[in-house]
Amino acid sequence: MNASTLELSMSSSPSKLNPILPADSASSSVSGWLFNGLLTYDKDGKIKTELAKDYKFLTDTKLQFTLRKNVLWHDGKKFTAKDVLFTYNTVMSPKIFTPLKTNFLLVKSVKEIDDYTIEVEYKKPYFKALDIWTLSILPWHILKDEKDIMSSFFNKEPIGTGSYKIKKLEINKDIVLNANENYFEGKPKIDKMKFTYIPDPNTEFLYQKQHKLDVSSLDPLQIERQLDSNFKNFYSIVEKPSNSYTYLGFNLRKEKFKDIRVRQALSHAINRQELIDILFFGHGTICNGPFLPKTFAYNEKVKNLEYNIKKAKQLLKEVGYDEKNPFTFEVITNTGNPTRRNAAEIIQYQLERAGIKMKIRVMEWQAFLNTIVTPRNFDAILLGWGLALVPDAKPLWHSSQDVKGGFNLVGYRNEEVDELIEKAEVTINRDELSKYYKKLYKKIADDVPYLFLYIPNSITTVNKNIKNVKPSFIGIWHNQKDWIKPD
Repeated sequence: MNASTLELSMSSSPSKLNPILPADSASSSVSGWLFNGLLTYDKDGKIKTELAKDYKFLTDTKLQFTLRKNVLWHDGKKFTAKDVLFTYNTVMSPKIFTPLKTNFLLVKSVKEIDDYTIEVEYKKPYFKALDIWTLSILPWHILKDEKDIMSSFFNKEPIGTGSYKIKKLEINKDIVLNANENYFEGKPKIDKMKFTYIPDPNTEFLYQKQHKLDVSSLDPLQIERQLDSNFKNFYSIVEKPSNSYTYLGFNLRKEKFKDIRVRQALSHAINRQELIDILFFGHGTICNGPFLPKTFAYNEKVKNLEYNIKKAKQLLKEVGYDEKNPFTFEVITNTGNPTRRNAAEIIQYQLERAGIKMKIRVMEWQAFLNTIVTPRNFDAILLGWGLALVPDAKPLWHSSQDVKGGFNLVGYRNEEVDELIEKAEVTINRDELSKYYKKLYKKIADDVPYLFLYIPNSITTVNKNIKNVKPSFIGIWHNQKDWIKPD
């Protein structure tokens, strides 16, 4: 029987396949198949066990994991609690530079009780006590004597516990992963995953049209104007909201934006559906708040602020703006993102209908960060944020983060919001956490610190011949192990 191969593409070459080190998206997408965490997310975005067989809270600050006993590393050695403790110590080592450190700042200790039991103690109850253990686990037996993990051989020749394994990473070459015959959940039905290096999007689209890729993506123009019947007969198209939104953020430290009526007027003057229709041919969702739709944090009771030019003009008049004295401001965004620049021009046109004058400045990314964002030297900025399954409201919305280097870029301050964030932080009950975050969603949306604009859709193509693909809230990959690709 011939080996089945899942044909994929990558637009850049992975730099390293060590999952705890900062890396590009190509590295992350490949290493995700090579490693596992103690926990992961199911198809609905809820926590489920992976390398852990079970877990329980002994107290509000003490968490115990019972590990699976049937897990082998790709080299055949047994996975044990030593690996978990080693991974935690490595992440927290001063020699390692990784953004993952911040997730573990509230961890007081991690102890190896026996070969298959780990106990984690937190400094205080922590709402992400479980989620941080989706962290990929590293092999103690291979890396325990490694002097410098940042430059280790392991980053090119990784050994994991994942459903696929790799011999060696070679830069700018295609990558082949082989199914792990000893995978603890059973060997994947597809024998190989091949990532073809295709740096040019037009070439990738050509590969799709020639049926050379099994899973890929489309942009809105392609799906609306460039697909023929041959393409549609070969591929299923799976569409869902992406995990990011675009917003126009006001500098709330400036007098002109302090009156909420001004911010409400600007929101009423923008036709978000028109933005989505022009930019994405309708392939997007109106964004009305800070957290991902359909997650525990999303508040479905918050309605989209209506597009209403008359209401916008009325609110501005109340504050003292009219045709003779128009409200004027400048929005700054970055180069390298043509969609964002186009969005700025559409918004400028829409605001003109309400008598609002918006100037646009576009800057190179690094200059934009150094001279505009970091020193908070702007009226308004047009940017995007990623949306996590388990959001952390503190970095963006807590007043303590309105500091140099903090992510509260717009200077948002609300004591009630601060209090809700602080209560949520020490909540380990998911239902309670949901209540806090739904309240946060409404309060932030009502305050209009941003104009939340749109969430573009993610559009995935999948070879129709592949069996058992089951699209879900988190995408298509959750059950890839069970996919079957006929010869």
